[in-house]
This record gives sequence, C-alpha cells and structure tokens, in this order.
Amino acid sequence: MSKHLTKREDDYSKWYNELVVKADLAENSAVRGCMVIKPYGFAIWEKMQAELDRMFKETGHQNAYFPLFVPKSLFEAEEKNAEGFAKECAVVTHYRLQNDPDNSGKLRVDPEAKLEEELVVRPTSEAIIWNTYKGWIQSYRDLPLLINQWANVVRWEMRTRLFLRTAEFLWQEGHTAHTTRTEAVDEAKQMQEVYATFAENFMAMPVVKGYKSNSERFAGAEDTYTIEALMQDGKALQAGTSHFLGQNFAKAFDVKFTSKEGKQEHVWATSWGVSTRLIGGLIMTHSDDNGLVLPPKLAPIQVVIVPIYKGEEQLTTISEKVAVFVKEFRKKGISVKFDDRDTYRPGAKFAEYELKGVPVRIAFGGRDLENNTVEVARRDTFEKQTISQDIVVNFVENLLEEIQENLFKKAIDYRAEHTTEVNDFKEFKKVIKNKGGFVSAHWDGTEETEDKIKEYTKATIRCIPNDAKEEAGVCVFSGKPSTKRVLFAKAY
Repeated sequence: MSKHLTKREDDYSKWYNELVVKADLAENSAVRGCMVIKPYGFAIWEKMQAELDRMFKETGHQNAYFPLFVPKSLFEAEEKNAEGFAKECAVVTHYRLQNDPDNSGKLRVDPEAKLEEELVVRPTSEAIIWNTYKGWIQSYRDLPLLINQWANVVRWEMRTRLFLRTAEFLWQEGHTAHTTRTEAVDEAKQMQEVYATFAENFMAMPVVKGYKSNSERFAGAEDTYTIEALMQDGKALQAGTSHFLGQNFAKAFDVKFTSKEGKQEHVWATSWGVSTRLIGGLIMTHSDDNGLVLPPKLAPIQVVIVPIYKGEEQLTTISEKVAVFVKEFRKKGISVKFDDRDTYRPGAKFAEYELKGVPVRIAFGGRDLENNTVEVARRDTFEKQTISQDIVVNFVENLLEEIQENLFKKAIDYRAEHTTEVNDFKEFKKVIKNKGGFVSAHWDGTEETEDKIKEYTKATIRCIPNDAKEEAGVCVFSGKPSTKRVLFAKAY
C-alpha cells in the first residue's frame, strides 16, 4: 500500500480518512457504518482508557456493567431522553431464525419467535441503569452512588466516519446519584474538569470548558457541561460532556431515598461520557501531511530503535548494546521497540514509524558503534541530533516531555489564531466562511436566533464558556441586548 497521503490543504476529509487506514488505526467493516479498530488504534484507546479509569477511581467512582439491551418500556420512561435518541435506535424484535424454511438456501426470521417486548440496543444507558438503581437506593446512607461503565453503544448514524461518527462505538458512561441538587451539580462540574485535565495533560489538546445552550443540551438533562476542542481544519469537536440531570430520571423511574429527617425524596442525578471519538480528535489536533503525530503520553510506542548494519556480526553487536538501552527505558516506564526485522530496509522502517506517529526514533549504525553515538530524531519537528550512547536514556526521557509540551503549545497557538471576536453578522459570516475556527459573538439567548444563525452559516453554539465575561452588548444577529459572548463554530 502506498504511504503517500492527500495533503490537508487539498482535501482535509480525504487526508483524515486515508491516515486512519494507512496508519493502521481502523477500517470499515462488513457491517454498514461500523468499524474494526485495529491493534495499533486499540492500543491508543487502551492508554486513554487506563488514564481516564485511574482519574475516575481517584475521584471515588467504581466500575460496573449493565445490559446491552433496554426494554422499550424502560427506554420510553423518560420522555425527553427517548425522543432525543428515537431516530438513532436499533431495535431487536425477534430472537430466532428459521433454518432454510423454503429450501432457498437462506435463513428467515422465525415469525413465531417474536419478543413479547421489543428491546432497544443501548444508545445510552440511563434507562436500564436508573431502573436498576431503584433497587440499590433506599436511604441517604446509600448515597452518593458513583458508578461508571466501559461499554459499546449503538446509534444508527446515516453518515459515518471512522472514530468520529460510527453506528457502534466504544465509550465510558458515568451515572451518579446524590442527595442534593448542589452535590449533583458539583459532580457534573468535577467530571468536566477531569475531562479537561485529561485532554490537555495527556492528549495535548487544548479545550474550552463551558455549558451548552438549551437546544444543544443532552436530551433529558437540565444542564450539559462540555469541553470543546478546535481541529486543524477550523472545525470544533465536542470532546466530552457531563450532564446535570436534575431529578428527571429519578422521577421517571421512582428512585427515592429516605433523608436524615426521615422524608422520602427523589435523588439528584448526573451522567457523563467520552468515547473513541477522542482518537479522531487526537489525530486532527496534531497530525501532518506525513502521517500521525502522537503525544508521547498516549503513544503505544514512544521510542523506536532501528539498526543500520552490514552483516550478522554487526547486528549482533548493535543488538547487545540496544538491549541495555531497552532495559533502562522500560525501567523508566518508557515504551520502546527494537525493530530488527530483516525483511525491511531502514528507510522503509523510518517511513512506517513516521506515518504511525512514533514520537522518537533512534537510528543505530556501524559508525555509531565506532563513535559511541546514536542519531535521535523527533517526530514533531523532524529535528535530528547525534548524541553519546552514555546519555541517550536520560536525553530521550527529557525529549519526550519536551515533545508533549511542544504539541500542546502548537495547538494552543493555533486556537488563539483561529478564535475571532465579531460584532456584526456580515463579519460573522465572513469569518465562518473564510477563516473558520471559534467565533466569539454576542447572542440574545433565544433558540430562534440560534436556529437562524445555523440555517445561514451551518455554525452552532459550541458552548457558553465558563469564564465568559459579563459585558453589555447586542446580539450579532438580532441586535437585541446580550450580557456575554458565546462561542460559535462549524462542528463535527
């Protein structure tokens, strides 16, 4: 397969699709709209999962698992939630096939094997979880209940793109129950902070923390807190959401607790989640026309060592030296691969690891044996340095930190250059069309204005930033009074 990629400036969408496949992250499957996540792509997800799981447990959450199937009556119990997901649901109606009933060589659905109640394949798990919580919660002593699950969900998308939007995807979903409104709001905000910390510290992807407008909020939520990132094509990506659900689900499923005062009260709820869409965000935040660029903290292979040798004897000597490096790297928790395959030339190996975004490459040749050196190349800037073998492990350890910081700074700078304050609709349309990025503008707070702006420009309100300053202004579209700026953008 050719490693050549379409350039981002020529066709960003095509570049992205090619990169996902050529870097061996994922591919389309035989099931329409579903993907196969390949080992290299799954290794990135595993690293994300490990860090997030650690952060969830540090904030007091535990993992559990709930069924994939949701009885339709339970799904319908919270009306807004059911309405919000209705068009994306896959539904199981029968449980058996007939074995070639008319000798056609094909199986048929057995009409006698119709389910008494249809089952929705979970698009999200609030319904089945809140029905379960009813049996778990009796008293204030049972609260707070802080549960997370790692699972797959199905949302029957018509237009799909690997990682960004597929009919089935992997995610985590937290579902918590609390005694008071304040405690639940604090939980939802805390998880927004956890997501933001993960995005910035591990993904090197800067995010804006904010909350959604009424029309963009999660179906069944009172408030949706979000982290919004900006991709290199100027489009925004919703990278994680945390919802304050009020008592909507508790009332729908009659989940009550006895308070300290002996009163029966409905609990207060949150839910929150991130998905494999984060891998799409990672790719689009950092990668270039040569392939993936991965932040060291999430790279499956942080360092690759490629031997350049003549004859078996030289390879043996290099391998002995490399074995010492490998041991030292692993002691420091650095993942390293020694690629001594004799079926590929060094140049082909360099191209492969460049495409796969390995942060640091070490070349070790015959001349390096004589001079006690190695050549170290960094993926983010393509800079190369020849350094002494005596310092290589500490040098690379520091270099990985430097690369992580550099990727974050580069992404921050890009976002700053592509965040524009506008004060009239003509300017708004011009920026959205020609420059893209985040547009900071006053909005009158009505859904009508929001819908009109979307109709004319395809831009939506990504969030009302948590740190938005109170300032008197006029709506960019209607001219009505406004008290703060919100962020608009075209989005994935």
